[in-house]
Amino acid sequence: MVSMRFRVVAVVLAMLSFGAGAQADPVVYTWTGYGGFGTKSTGMKCGSYKMTIDVTVTGESVKGTFQQAGRDQRNFEAKRAADGSFKTTTMVGGGGTMDVTGVINERESTVLLDGYCRFDAKLSRK
Repeated sequence: MVSMRFRVVAVVLAMLSFGAGAQADPVVYTWTGYGGFGTKSTGMKCGSYKMTIDVTVTGESVKGTFQQAGRDQRNFEAKRAADGSFKTTTMVGGGGTMDVTGVINERESTVLLDGYCRFDAKLSRK
């Protein structure tokens, strides 16, 4: 009886250990910089807009926040494709939207926020 319980416990622990090892550890990236091109109403101002982007990648999941200096923090979530690319849209102030695209893989880590201005971020690991 004891050896049967021991076997069951050993199998359960092995399964839990394997499951924990199969999950990817989160990798966190960051960028702080200034905007590029914008819309007709914001184009000239975009170069003075300071943005911070933080991205956490766990397996296929991409979760990020971005905050322009003096504005509310916004967030986005996406799923990475096999090549590391992702794409989503998120809401910003005034009912507007921001397209979020990027690639995070072994060779590159970039995010492009494109809406009222373009923020082209080359991410660094935190």
